[in-house]
Amino acid sequence: MRSFLLLLFLWSSLWVQSCIARQPNVVLIITDDQGYGDLGCNGHPWVKTPHLDKLHAESVALDDYHVAPTCSPTRCGLLTGHWTNRTGVWHTVNGRSMLRENEITLGQLLKDNGYHTGMFGKWHLGDNFPYRPEDRGFTEVYRHGGGGVGQTPDLWNNNYFDGRYWHNGKIVSAKGFCSDVFFDYGIQFIRDSVREEKPFFAYISTNAPHGPLHCPQKYMDLYPGRSKAEQAYYGMISNIDDNVGRTRRVLEELKITNNTIFIFTTDNGTTLGRNIFNAGMKGSKGSEYDGGHRVPFLVHWPAGNLNRKRSVNTLTSFVDIVPTLLDLCGASKIPPALKFDGISISKLLKKGDHKGWPDRFLITDSQRVRDPIKWRKSSVMSEQWRLVNGNELYHIDNDPGQKEDLSADNPEQVKKMRAFYNDWWAELEPTFSQTTEIYLGHQEHPRVSLTSHDWIQEQNPPWNQGHIRKGSGAQGGKHRGHWAVKVLKTGKYSFEMRRWPAEANIPINSGIPALPNVPGSSKAFSTIPGKAFDFEKVTLRIDGKDIASAPVGDSESHIKLTATLTAGSHRLSPFFTASTGDQLGAYYLIVEPAP
Repeated sequence: MRSFLLLLFLWSSLWVQSCIARQPNVVLIITDDQGYGDLGCNGHPWVKTPHLDKLHAESVALDDYHVAPTCSPTRCGLLTGHWTNRTGVWHTVNGRSMLRENEITLGQLLKDNGYHTGMFGKWHLGDNFPYRPEDRGFTEVYRHGGGGVGQTPDLWNNNYFDGRYWHNGKIVSAKGFCSDVFFDYGIQFIRDSVREEKPFFAYISTNAPHGPLHCPQKYMDLYPGRSKAEQAYYGMISNIDDNVGRTRRVLEELKITNNTIFIFTTDNGTTLGRNIFNAGMKGSKGSEYDGGHRVPFLVHWPAGNLNRKRSVNTLTSFVDIVPTLLDLCGASKIPPALKFDGISISKLLKKGDHKGWPDRFLITDSQRVRDPIKWRKSSVMSEQWRLVNGNELYHIDNDPGQKEDLSADNPEQVKKMRAFYNDWWAELEPTFSQTTEIYLGHQEHPRVSLTSHDWIQEQNPPWNQGHIRKGSGAQGGKHRGHWAVKVLKTGKYSFEMRRWPAEANIPINSGIPALPNVPGSSKAFSTIPGKAFDFEKVTLRIDGKDIASAPVGDSESHIKLTATLTAGSHRLSPFFTASTGDQLGAYYLIVEPAP
């Protein structure tokens, strides 16, 4: 009997391992600010993307696929299957780019189904617990801070070359161009997962070709005769193309191409490319017209018969991707209460366009404001129609450039699409007041570093290191912003207030010199001289009340004050005051339980 039970146990273990081995791997590559037309395979007249063109020739392409018009919203919808406005992520700054803690990411779902999960490059869904990728299901993380290299939450003086990044929560130095480094770590993760015989999800998310436009010179040299900005922008795209080719070669070397779902996509419409080739579309990044949110999506999976060139022209959305991948991966461990705003499009991928597919409405909008505004930069989409901003109607099949408004001739179609949007808005609007708060007092993340990137205020806060160097951010000489925090445990906390980040360790009032530029067409943020100030004091303001103040000495890099916080929601607004009475918010604040 004991021998029989042992054999049964071994057989069961082998069966489980066999099932896991048959789960497809997933590589999802998403780039930043690269539009549908910024690929040779989509008609660009001179961009050099041979590896992506080859992928396109061997893949299923979603050619009416739509995302949000900007980056953080796209990434949250892509990773959750939920409308961006539902998740708290409708902006890229202003405390509106942190993915609410109740959302479950694709990383977490695949991890729960036996996958190794890795995230490399740009996250832009929160830099503090519980919003970081390592808190959201990714077990291997290598990333920069904020929405791009050199933004305020990123490590000080980072530019696109030889930077420092967070690897599983620890700061490590890197050599080389940022996109190459992110792919390096992604590829090593793939190798490690194969060695450990585990299915994997590699989420490789570049900050390129988002500006500032920096690029290795050899890639700029691919475009002689073009403007320097074009050389840098398209050079970054060609660099990404090389890395896509490099990653696919590794899959071949490891003999896992056949059972790997390989996806390439982008996060919004083009920026610089709008003036060169935009596939006949109107609008670019941030736009409610198709040029702002229709982007490429290529999927290759030989074992799933997705390895021959085919175009799917059926309307699809970024909220469809999570349910689709869970379907393709056979992921069965899904919380029963979890409902998606998208649907699985696996049948479209496998069978192509067909008459039985429902003609549904989809919505995208650009809410780059503190609080969402109804109909703001919105598009209600169907297979044939686009209702823009609630009043412009375009027949997208006949008029892909969205030049002729047909709303007056089709009032019933407008009425139907407006009704759908109104119901959608009514469902989501109650969630808008649920401010995403940064946790204080959590035992797993006791030391919390806040930056001005996440100030909540009417105007955009200082979100990059150029703003910090210039001393930007005051409105009418007053500090108007605050951090929204959630205190988990009542107690005394210390507040370390800084003008420069901790890793710089520069006196509060000191100016700093500019640093040399790096290759590309843009000036790096670090080439801006740092402004000197004559702050006399610092004030700790909590919930609109000035709790305590202290003088600012010439040599002090920070001032530390303490205060008691009760459990619950609070607003933190520490600021420096100059001899003129002008205020400037503390760009950096470190909070931890006081000893």
